[in-house]
Amino acid sequence: MGGFARLGRLIARAPGTVVLLAVLGTVGLYALATLGVNGEGLFQRVSTGPPLVEGSESWEVYQAFSRTADDAEGPGLTSYVQDVALDDAAVAAAVEDAATRIAAIDPVSAVVSPFGAVPGPAFDPSAAQAGASRDLANELIDVHGTGFLIDVTFATFGDEDPLATHEEIVAIVDEAVAGMRATQPDAHVQSYSDPLVFDDFTVQLEEDLVTGELIALPAALVVMVFVFGGFLAAATPLTGAIASIAGGLAVLYGFSFLLDLDQSAVNVVTVLGIGLSIDYGLLIVSRFREELHRIGGDPRDARAEALAHAMATAGRTVAFSGVVVAISVGGMVLFDPELMKGFGGAALGVVTTAMIAALTIVPAVLFLLAPRITRPGLPSRIPGLRRIMAATSNVDREEGAFSRLAGWGQRRPWLVVIGATALLLTLASPVLGLTLKNSDIEALPVGNERRDYYDAFREGFPDLTEPAVWAHTTEDPGALDSWLAAAAEVPHVVTVEEPVLRGGDTFVGIRVDSPDPTGAEAVAAVEGVRTIDAPVEVDVGGAAATEIDFVDAIVEGALIAGGVVVAATFVLLFLMTGSLLVPVKTLVINSLSLLATLGVVMWIFGEGHLEGVLGYASIGGIDTYVAVIIVAFGFGLAMDYEVFLLSRVKEYYDAGEDNDAAVRKGLQRSGRIITSAAAVIVLVFLGFALGDLLMIKEVGVGLAFAVLLDATVVRMLLVPATMTLLGDWNWWAPGPLRRLHDRIGLRH
Repeated sequence: MGGFARLGRLIARAPGTVVLLAVLGTVGLYALATLGVNGEGLFQRVSTGPPLVEGSESWEVYQAFSRTADDAEGPGLTSYVQDVALDDAAVAAAVEDAATRIAAIDPVSAVVSPFGAVPGPAFDPSAAQAGASRDLANELIDVHGTGFLIDVTFATFGDEDPLATHEEIVAIVDEAVAGMRATQPDAHVQSYSDPLVFDDFTVQLEEDLVTGELIALPAALVVMVFVFGGFLAAATPLTGAIASIAGGLAVLYGFSFLLDLDQSAVNVVTVLGIGLSIDYGLLIVSRFREELHRIGGDPRDARAEALAHAMATAGRTVAFSGVVVAISVGGMVLFDPELMKGFGGAALGVVTTAMIAALTIVPAVLFLLAPRITRPGLPSRIPGLRRIMAATSNVDREEGAFSRLAGWGQRRPWLVVIGATALLLTLASPVLGLTLKNSDIEALPVGNERRDYYDAFREGFPDLTEPAVWAHTTEDPGALDSWLAAAAEVPHVVTVEEPVLRGGDTFVGIRVDSPDPTGAEAVAAVEGVRTIDAPVEVDVGGAAATEIDFVDAIVEGALIAGGVVVAATFVLLFLMTGSLLVPVKTLVINSLSLLATLGVVMWIFGEGHLEGVLGYASIGGIDTYVAVIIVAFGFGLAMDYEVFLLSRVKEYYDAGEDNDAAVRKGLQRSGRIITSAAAVIVLVFLGFALGDLLMIKEVGVGLAFAVLLDATVVRMLLVPATMTLLGDWNWWAPGPLRRLHDRIGLRH
């Protein structure tokens, strides 16, 4: 029966050893991921930052800023005190007392507020002289006249983590503002620094990960209890999922040494690993129970043969599906931005981990539990549940709800095809207005202190905000005179600031007529400025430029990655089915389904629908890399279910059934697994969508809808109807290709 059957027999000889090794491996991998090899675990090695494209203009500007930054300065901290009367002596006293306490902390350089400047232990007199002309009374007071900034600068922190120092200072400022409330009851404060932002993202990601797992795994167990009629059979796929989580985190930890991994990669690929592990576990468990029923007799005597047959069929399907999904998500490594390479590489590792767990740990646990998982479980003895579970957990029928559904569609295939296609096109229509953006601080939830500071600061201190556009050159500022004059005439440009020299490089800030640094006005300004002929080499960067360069790189990479994924998928489906039409049909239908998913995601997150229900604030588009992830992962999961269905249909067709009967019986056998797996994975994705980070919410909702749509409209209706219309042409291929498939095709 081939290599998978031999693997099943090998596991049957030593199932306890396999389980023991799995437990030890899971604990070891989890420890490696969380503790690391030098005390620096996965969450300390991931990073967050703008989605840069190496070699692009925005990347050059970013690198120039980094290169010319003052190495003697550490990351600064700013607190924005609001809703106070600045002429209140108690406010001034509280600020002065807090500034004195903060200035005593090493390595503070200075504490500056409208009430004066207090030097710290690392005070630099030359820097103070350079800033002596600052008008603190006006510069640090907001446009409303009821708020002000406390600005803390630092010398370098050396090897010390600045976060602890920043948190200590924030506590002092919070205490001072609390004291102001005796006379200023509405006084409040928001503090901001890069270390605080990074910590907020890290903490939020960890909380969202825990929330997702606490919701997803119990919900998955409940669904699988109904699928299998008992707790033991239901819990078996979760053993693979738990091992897959540990393995996936360890894989991510390994990739963090090769690529710069974005913080959100941890959550995104972990949820994929959980979903796939449960998917694959469901298939293995279902086929094993089916084989036990087919063989009959004492399960102890039948389990070795049942496991070999299950691995030869379902195990082969899992391996094939794993390869297809790996190709789908792995296509992201072909994109230029390192952000996408990180997602793609990490996803490849997690898919591999899920597949290995399903092909080793799950079969070993099944073999050990075989005498018990065939018996009705406790839930099936509960009045009212017995009848439901008898229907949902039955594995021995070739006729049932799914075969009747297929038969209904086969009697009116054109109606089904036209209706389903119309629905998908309607759902896809918002794609016509697709807007791709890169969320930054906006990805944090509404109510987060750093996000609230960002929004309040932009409104209260418009003159202190960073220009939306930056120009950079290594030449003397005088060489830019004509270019700067032309830039000032570009639509949406309101101010071209005086050139600034830093470390021998020249930087020019360009302000636009919109407070949104990545809005349509800023994008248009960047595009206009970049068209100006410059007498010297000028790079144009900033938030909007970064967004433009990233989107351009994604579009360019999509052509390459998409071509590779489509070609590889086509070849694999041909090797599986021996058909040319099935791969074409599959690719067309999956593409239509993914467009519908993107349309729904754009309608929700891009157009701002369901903000109150889902607990988010729209940024006017969807994250660029989220769109790529939804397409890559969604395509992989769609292929997952397509392989589940096609493998059973082809099995019946090869056994002599006619095309329509093979479709009905194949759907009956696979439909329960597809819908059960889809229900589980939808719950998994929605569990993670209940987190607070915007990009995780977008991915969770998007993939949940993609799976729901695929497992219902596409796999249950559209695919059987199209296969009915094609009839025996489903399996057509030219003579030479048929002979090639006879030699190298994949079979049970």
